[in-house]
Amino acid sequence: MKRKYLVFGVLAAGSFWSAAQSPTDSLYGKRKVSKTDIQLVYSQYIQNGNHSAITGGTGTEKLLVYSPDLTITHQIDSAHGYAINAGVDIITSASLDNIDFVMSSASRVSKHGFIDLSYTQGFRNSRLRLTPSGYFSIESAYLSQGLGLSLESQNKEKTRIFSADIQTFFDDLRWGRLNGERPLKLVYPVELRYKQWFSAYLRQSYNLTLEWQQTLNRRMILGIFPGFAYQHGLLATPYHRVYFTDSTEKVENLPPDRWKIPLGIQLNSFVGTHYILEAYYRFYWDNFGIWAHTLELGLGIKTSASLTLTPILRLYTQTAARSFRPYREHDPSEKYYTSNYDLAAFQSYEVALEARISGAGHTGPGTIFKECSFRYSYYHRTDGLDSHILTLLTGVSHRPKPASISAF
Repeated sequence: MKRKYLVFGVLAAGSFWSAAQSPTDSLYGKRKVSKTDIQLVYSQYIQNGNHSAITGGTGTEKLLVYSPDLTITHQIDSAHGYAINAGVDIITSASLDNIDFVMSSASRVSKHGFIDLSYTQGFRNSRLRLTPSGYFSIESAYLSQGLGLSLESQNKEKTRIFSADIQTFFDDLRWGRLNGERPLKLVYPVELRYKQWFSAYLRQSYNLTLEWQQTLNRRMILGIFPGFAYQHGLLATPYHRVYFTDSTEKVENLPPDRWKIPLGIQLNSFVGTHYILEAYYRFYWDNFGIWAHTLELGLGIKTSASLTLTPILRLYTQTAARSFRPYREHDPSEKYYTSNYDLAAFQSYEVALEARISGAGHTGPGTIFKECSFRYSYYHRTDGLDSHILTLLTGVSHRPKPASISAF
């Protein structure tokens, strides 16, 4: 379930990534620069398909998600700042009803809430900044807590940036937190509750992301993003069904350990005075047997001093995990098995158009309009899954009147 609507959150975050970054020239200076940025994002995700993992790889995947999201970033001075990001997802899913085979049951509507906190510390006589962070999210069948630590450095000319980001997440997959059910327990399909399929209910995730960004010349910037991730624990979803060739039925079962290695490369080029060409490629491998390639192209077109239009094309292909088989094609002797089409071989494409209106370059005290953007995306997968994503973002910035000059 969570995997299905994760894509729209990634798209929403991507639409305002560049606007959310703190100015590097103010981070390492010695001025008293207090500023607060507020960003409000609303996303709506609409999905349809006919390969629900809840019903063994066949059946409706209709899904509707409403997601308001608020980010507040406060720069205390030129070396210190903090950020708060919080939001909720309200998910209406026809497939969730099929856990109990009761249409319009209480499981039809699910809610997910999260909050992320981070603090940035710059260092005197250094171009380093350190950012510890904490994460918390909850839904009826999911509780996640996490910690993160990010280190960023740039050279004196500010033409090269290196960063390392480490994140750890500790997840509890038991059901009932938002429904008031006690005791908490893993939830299985209604006809498979005659036994406890799993003794474990915890999952740990460890992620390392590196970034190297280099300004090649006045018009080109290159970025390289290697990474590594490891997961251990209950990686299967307890309410996913799997049907076998002999007509038996079991709960999805996946290996308890998963290694992931991604590598991304991005090249942004300024073409003339009105165009920015963004090209991105990503390679992915994991020990489940999935190999994947992503190619994304975007062209920013500055139509006026404040308006930028960006059409985007994203192409993706992946091989199937070794444990995947379609509905009723698993052999009963197999140790690991899933009919979740997120782990199948497929190709996909996504087309999007983003319109962004930026505010005037005012740096004095007071509250000013910073930006407003709207993005529409259409996503299609060769297994028949389709989705529409609408994202609206608005942001303001506030600078108080300076009270004194800091000698930091």
